[in-house]
Amino acid sequence: IIDLRSLSPLDLDTIVKSVTKTGRCLILHEATRTSGFGAELIAEVQQHCFYALEKPIMRVTGWDTPYPHALEWEYFPGLHRCSDAIIKIMED
Repeated sequence: IIDLRSLSPLDLDTIVKSVTKTGRCLILHEATRTSGFGAELIAEVQQHCFYALEKPIMRVTGWDTPYPHALEWEYFPGLHRCSDAIIKIMED
């Protein structure tokens, strides 16, 4: 698990080392799936770790829709969506 504390400058070396070691990459962020920072991160990982990947890169994001504050916790990636993605990416 890598918690990116800053997006600029991006600690790409740590990400590349982790993906190369595990062969997997799951990106989790609260923003929308479309045009989110996760898409840029996927592009970087794909460019630097393509041959090390054992599974397709996965991402868990917020939904591509506006949300009312009353439904905020349904919008953001929750425990079940995250744990389901982790289980799926770790399957052989």
